[in-house]
Amino acid sequence: MNTELIAKTEAFLKETFAASTYLEANPAQRDYRLEHSYRVANIAKIIAENENFDVTYAVIAALLHDIAYCEEMATREDWKNHGRRSAAIARPFLESLGLPTDAANEICYGIAIHVDDEADFAWERTPFAETVGDADNIDRFDAYRIYETLEYHKFSEMSLEKKKETVASTIEKLTRFKDMNLGTQTAKKLWLQRLDDYIGFYKKLSAQLDNSFAVL
Repeated sequence: MNTELIAKTEAFLKETFAASTYLEANPAQRDYRLEHSYRVANIAKIIAENENFDVTYAVIAALLHDIAYCEEMATREDWKNHGRRSAAIARPFLESLGLPTDAANEICYGIAIHVDDEADFAWERTPFAETVGDADNIDRFDAYRIYETLEYHKFSEMSLEKKKETVASTIEKLTRFKDMNLGTQTAKKLWLQRLDDYIGFYKKLSAQLDNSFAVL
């Protein structure tokens, strides 16, 4: 792994976020997006190492995949477009690093498609390109996200019956997610591990709720 190129990418990401008027007004969003980008980069690194991809390029792509969050996303369409915007912001930087054109294109393509599978330029959809979106999706199921999800849905304020319904539907949804296709075997393995962790948590929560209204 080329640590010099990685360090330059980290600096570019942080400088872009620091210069953002939107993120200056929303520091929690800035901090979260930076932390998320590092987590996605570390997941992409694991995938690249196991799949014999260029680790440096995978980490660079993952670090920059959400750089468009430096811009305010006022609509859902803005959000859907943030992969393409991130690729557009990243490309001049990648060119400044002196990367081969093919490498820059593949990195940008992976960034562009990670939201809605659509890019605004033609390139091959390779397992490497899919790694950006795969790593991003895997990070959506980290441990902290369980807390965030429950907090967002005001789980603690629900009635016991509503909590049981919510947990049951969540387990059903997570189980369906196991069938999702990913670009590599390594990504699929990590994905299933995260889902199993989640399902295990919610099954324990379900059992605790069952113990909360009657003697079994």
